[in-house]
Amino acid sequence: MNRQFYLDLAGAGLRMPIGTDLVLHEQPDPEAVMNDGRSLGKVMEAAAARYKTPLAVPLMDLRLEKADLLHLLGVAGSEVDTFHFDAAPSAHDVARLQANAGAAFARRNQAHQDSIGYIAHETKLFPVGMAIGPFSLMTKLLADPITAVAMAGTGLTGEDDGAVLAAERCLALAEAAVERSVTAQVRAGARAVIVCEPAANRVYLSPKQIEAGADVFERFVMQPNLRLRETLDGAGADLIFHDCGELIDDMVRQFATRLDPAILSFGSSRRLWEDAALTPKDVVLFGNLPTKNFYSDAVIPLEAVAVKTCELIGRMRACGHPHIVGSECDVLYVPDAAETIRRKVDRMLNCSCA
Repeated sequence: MNRQFYLDLAGAGLRMPIGTDLVLHEQPDPEAVMNDGRSLGKVMEAAAARYKTPLAVPLMDLRLEKADLLHLLGVAGSEVDTFHFDAAPSAHDVARLQANAGAAFARRNQAHQDSIGYIAHETKLFPVGMAIGPFSLMTKLLADPITAVAMAGTGLTGEDDGAVLAAERCLALAEAAVERSVTAQVRAGARAVIVCEPAANRVYLSPKQIEAGADVFERFVMQPNLRLRETLDGAGADLIFHDCGELIDDMVRQFATRLDPAILSFGSSRRLWEDAALTPKDVVLFGNLPTKNFYSDAVIPLEAVAVKTCELIGRMRACGHPHIVGSECDVLYVPDAAETIRRKVDRMLNCSCA
């Protein structure tokens, strides 16, 4: 990992959103673009130019790995969004998915990879990949993941409880699907991958159980992501870790010190200047302006964007931790508020702070 590259970006005062979706929806047919790798790559290129960043970031489409996983298990594409396992997947399902690591990807997944290839081979930008994290994907495979994870937090394993077994098997499926996706993106040319674990938060993982010594966070979040980090290391790509969920300090500390990403990104519920004390100095913090609310002038007026941006910059300078001013998550296109959102992103990027 060349940490100096990311530290230099922070030192140069880079500001950027994860905002490719806004540029995508300026195209005449966004759906067609999403299914064509070269066209999607050009949108990433245009987003990087607009936001004046060397990082070309894909859409934060966290449905892709679920769609790929279920496709390999024979689930119809029309059922993907609503599909949940009614019972624990079989060990055979897990083995089948792992054995199909080299299978062809569906069109939308392949376009995502080809867009990274376009950036890597036809531009001078830094190609970044994107994937959902194993734990967050697991939660999308179960109708009631909160109960299953809570049962695991009491110390139960799959040998003791059917719901925990379902969570364990779904996590194994999720980890295999994410590894397959990340490996393909690096092969396409990604030099870093944003791994998004928004579900690894205090809603799904009880702080009381963790503080009492439960190993559920270790088993379900840290171990799969540590293995994913090893995969990226072996492929010569960097980890950018994103979690916009509600977190406890120990989660932040473990993400920062054990996963040791190049960039660590949190949602606006965190105070980055306080998280700096939990984070090694060579891990760049990213974010975390409340961009999820940029659609609403009632919640965040345009004038407040500059105030919040300058406050964040001032606090991060005061604590002396490397920081890239950015969005708390991806900035999504909202049809009735698109211009409002764009104006606020522009203000975030261009306001003058003393």
